[in-house]
Amino acid sequence: MEETENDFGISRKLCEWYDAHKRDLPWRHSRDPYIIWISEIILQQTRVAQGLGYFNRFVERFPDIRSLAEASEDEVLKYWQGLGYYSRARNLHAAARFMAEHYDARFPQTYPEVRALKGIGDYTAAAIVSFAWNLPYAVVDGNVYRVLARFFGIDTPIDTGAGKKYFAELAQRLLPPKRAGLHNQAIMELGALQCVPQAPACTACPLADACVAYANQSVSLFPVKQGRTKTRDRFFHYFYIIYNGKTFLQKRTKNDIWKGLYEFPLIETDEACEWTELSHTNEFDRLFSGISKRMLRSVSPLYKHVLSHQTLYTTFYQLEINEAGGLPHDFDQVPIEGLDQYAVPRLIQKYLDSLVRDTK
Repeated sequence: MEETENDFGISRKLCEWYDAHKRDLPWRHSRDPYIIWISEIILQQTRVAQGLGYFNRFVERFPDIRSLAEASEDEVLKYWQGLGYYSRARNLHAAARFMAEHYDARFPQTYPEVRALKGIGDYTAAAIVSFAWNLPYAVVDGNVYRVLARFFGIDTPIDTGAGKKYFAELAQRLLPPKRAGLHNQAIMELGALQCVPQAPACTACPLADACVAYANQSVSLFPVKQGRTKTRDRFFHYFYIIYNGKTFLQKRTKNDIWKGLYEFPLIETDEACEWTELSHTNEFDRLFSGISKRMLRSVSPLYKHVLSHQTLYTTFYQLEINEAGGLPHDFDQVPIEGLDQYAVPRLIQKYLDSLVRDTK
């Protein structure tokens, strides 16, 4: 295999290591850009062990662009339920519809066209075009940042504009054009399996003999980040309301978490509060306006649900009411036995699963 003048034999060593140690994953047996696209989007914020089952179910139901484009958003979100980051699923759906309309349900074959699809950034576009057609575009994800930062001892923060530009240019310089796809997969796999964030297997690394961080015993210091993203706490109070064998759901439509998913009636407060305080708020009065009797059946334990930039502290209240009051104007009445037909946030699904366990 050829080596570029500047790659220090990195690519050759990476590809030999990859050939011997790569995981056997279904999308690696395909050059179909659609299959590669789905796998990359699923794995953006999901570990392979968790994402594999979702990938298999998703491509079984939506095996190509047209089947995804023709599905309803609700169905797409239902198949995505549990993966989180639901904007990824909505973007997949929108991009599939765009390709169905503008490309006759075929994937565009140039980097700029792929990059222009909704939800596809520099990394995903590079992965698709290099894996499917061996086009010479370097991938730069968290694994690649880590491998390159440690190997070269780069202390430029990866979460800055200058850092992202520097690493992108370095990755591109190291990329051998004739084996772009293989090289990209190899460096990502090394970061995923061996050059991991904690306790990397340095002694068995194919790049150990020239790794700056390993030589200086400073592996744990790389990659460098400028600072952590601030997180905020939110306090959710969900009402699982039972009325004549039905409950109430509403689709989230605002540009917030879980857009497009269904949820129970919700009151969000600025801080934690107990039932006595919550039931005397103006929001509670508006929600249950016109309902003369309501019986509190149960109060769940507090659920702590950690998202990327926020932490949700959530309590579920199960109530039974004798009349619908004003609720039908804002919510859909759903038969309780049909709840599993709706795409709901994982947090709500965990609560519903706990109810099933409690009845056994």
